[in-house]
Amino acid sequence: MALKKFNPITPGQRYRVAVSRDELTKGAKPEKSLLVTLGSTGGRNSDGHRTMRNRGGGHKRRYRIIDFKRDKAGEATIQSVQYDPNRSAYIALVQYADGEKRYILAPKGIEVGQTVVSGRGSAPETGNCLYLAEVPLGAYVHNVELHPGQGGVLVRSAGNSALMMGREDRYAVLKMPSGETRRILLTCRATIGIVSNPDHSLEIMGKAGRNRWKGWRPRTRPVVMNPVDHPMGGGEGRASGGHPRDRKGFPAKGAKTRSRTKASNALIINRKKSN
Repeated sequence: MALKKFNPITPGQRYRVAVSRDELTKGAKPEKSLLVTLGSTGGRNSDGHRTMRNRGGGHKRRYRIIDFKRDKAGEATIQSVQYDPNRSAYIALVQYADGEKRYILAPKGIEVGQTVVSGRGSAPETGNCLYLAEVPLGAYVHNVELHPGQGGVLVRSAGNSALMMGREDRYAVLKMPSGETRRILLTCRATIGIVSNPDHSLEIMGKAGRNRWKGWRPRTRPVVMNPVDHPMGGGEGRASGGHPRDRKGFPAKGAKTRSRTKASNALIINRKKSN
């Protein structure tokens, strides 16, 4: 993977940095049987009231149904690697021996024609889905389940992976991308490898219009608002606004929000490192 810079033929291209999509399959079209129409809310609820600011517009999308559970046994062949507008990672279309097609999260380095397997006894190779009890120590995994049979909910965004550090009793010890070390049941599944598109975080939009295509409207900084609109507003000149807070006055940017009595706190060995 590589980054692309553009000649400043237009103002929007002067600072734009894009990811080269060489690993995507050229000419591949979305699988119609795995597409669902996706509505747009514009940040408004069923009453029409705006409950989320700075949302609206954007290009029309169709949702791709992703197989996060990987619960079908047997080999599947990679048919194509495609772009998904609903997530930062790429997705891969796989076909099983009986003809069924599914979308999975594409691991880094996966190629068309490769086979992936899920279930007990699978080899710990890139793209294969294993129970954590069978994942070798030191392996990188993604699409990790939190509860058996739930489907992967952890480590799904572009370039992320969790490190298998060891086993304790009936738990696997994983180091998460945030730096947190936690226990997860050995009966949960995970996929071997690193999520594709690791350079996603290095992209630069280049112009405001690209964010409008993604459905993001312009954002007003709280510091420049009036006191009636935000706790950080008001003041003479360029006032700093005091400690960062949200519109309701709760601390932002670093304040701990996790409940001290949450049951799963017992499974966390080390919290992520704070600045």
